[in-house]
Amino acid sequence: MTNNHDFDGLAYVVYRSLAVDRLTETDLDDILQSARDRNQNLSVTGCLHFEDGLFFQWIEGPASAVGEVFRMINEDPRHSDLTVLGEGPLDMRRFQEWRMRFSDRDDGSLMDWFANSEVPTVDRKDYAGGVVSFLTAIAI
Repeated sequence: MTNNHDFDGLAYVVYRSLAVDRLTETDLDDILQSARDRNQNLSVTGCLHFEDGLFFQWIEGPASAVGEVFRMINEDPRHSDLTVLGEGPLDMRRFQEWRMRFSDRDDGSLMDWFANSEVPTVDRKDYAGGVVSFLTAIAI
C-alpha cells in the first residue's frame, strides 16, 4: 500500500480524491464495472462514495491485492489530489458482500453527516473513522 506495509492477512486503505471536471455518468459506470470485475478476481471488497466531485473509497482484502488495486487507482487519470485517510491491517471485512458498493448523495450525504455529527474533521484518523462509519451506515 502507500507505506509498503509488509504483513500477511487482510488489509484496508481509505482515501479521498477529486474527480476530474469532465467525469460523466458513463465514466462512473465504467469505473464501477472495472472495479467490480477486478475486485472479484483479487478477492477485494469495498465501498465507493461519490459526492460533490469527491470520491471517498474503502478497499479491503488480502494485503498484496489491496496494494495492487491502490496502485492502479493512484494512476487513474479520472481523479487527482488523492489523499490516504487511513490504511493498515484489518481483523475482518466491513463490506464482505460487496465487490464494490457504490453510493452517492442520493443514498446519503457524507457532508451533511459530518456537519451533524460529533466527529472532528481536523485529525486525519478521526476523519477517516468518520468516513468509514458513514460508508458502513449507508450500506444497510
